[in-house]
Amino acid sequence: MTEQMRETVDIIGRDDINDLEAILSVVNTDVDEERHTVHSVYDTIFTWDYEKGQRPKLEKLYEKAKKSQWNGQTDLPWETEVDQEALVVANAVANGGFGEGLDVSGTSMALWGDKEWIDFGVQSQNWTLSQFMHGEQGALVCTAKIVESVPWIDAKYYAATQVMDEARHVEVFAKYLDDKLSGHYPINAHLRLLLDDIIADQRWDMTYLGMQIMVEGLALAAFGFMHQMTTEPLLKQLLRYVMSDEARHVAFGVLSLQEYYEQLSAAEIRERQEFAFEAAVRMRDRFLQQEVWERMGVNPKEIVPLLMQIPDRQVFQSLLFSKIVPNCKKLGLLDAADGWLRVKFTELGVIGFEDWADTGEEYDSLQSTPGAGAVA
Repeated sequence: MTEQMRETVDIIGRDDINDLEAILSVVNTDVDEERHTVHSVYDTIFTWDYEKGQRPKLEKLYEKAKKSQWNGQTDLPWETEVDQEALVVANAVANGGFGEGLDVSGTSMALWGDKEWIDFGVQSQNWTLSQFMHGEQGALVCTAKIVESVPWIDAKYYAATQVMDEARHVEVFAKYLDDKLSGHYPINAHLRLLLDDIIADQRWDMTYLGMQIMVEGLALAAFGFMHQMTTEPLLKQLLRYVMSDEARHVAFGVLSLQEYYEQLSAAEIRERQEFAFEAAVRMRDRFLQQEVWERMGVNPKEIVPLLMQIPDRQVFQSLLFSKIVPNCKKLGLLDAADGWLRVKFTELGVIGFEDWADTGEEYDSLQSTPGAGAVA
């Protein structure tokens, strides 16, 4: 075994990807910190080759990005009234009721009534939007790094537009949390570990893979799911705008890495496979919302095993990978190294998405015209 071919325990810190005890042991111990520093050493690359259009697909994406800028302050109807508790009830009614499919008999939740379920729904909304906001700041930092480190002028041009996109996303999620909901949550420990790894890696393509393919790919699917499930019109429109940007961002990763990965050795590709697997597990683990359960006075170890048995939740968790798996296949990562990543994605239960459209093909369908009402 070469030193690149690590075992599962070396990659994610445990042998069993579904070990709930190990998953729940990863907690954020710095919930009150205002700043978080990640040390990173990488090359900043200038290019004196300014010929635009050497990579036509990236140039097309750059032109699309310039035309698709929107203003989070003025293009969204912030005057919309949001009654968070009423929203929780409406969402529950639209999606089957409180705790649908969850058998809480014999648990501390057995005596919950509507009040507790509504409070849980409020906290869950706050938590989910907070993690989206933290992830968007991660994307903001990573894309600024890509501008510095990618060697091609067409990629630098496009990445610069994404920096603006990500700043806007952080802004609108923070504004929605502050003005329409009722509080922020600190960053989830699994998400922070992943962002730290992506930012600390000195190789520019790992920043692409971790952020553009994995984090942004999952975010695109998660935003689509929330857009479908929410009954709140302002959030629905906000998510639609953000999704149109995110589709370009993931396409940027696919188009850039496809060319670069053709030049890498088998050992280098295996490193990228392992990084993709680690990112996939960490992103899946963060959706257990253990911080919400703790705030509600429920031991996550009591309730999370029950959650994992709900069929709808299993479907939701797998759907989060509906963008990631076909994009990894497009990049040649699924079947390289004797199909190592294919095996890992099979263990995660997400390989069924491999033949879905990759984002390099479908991003045009998610584009919208700011201010034109195309985000219904």
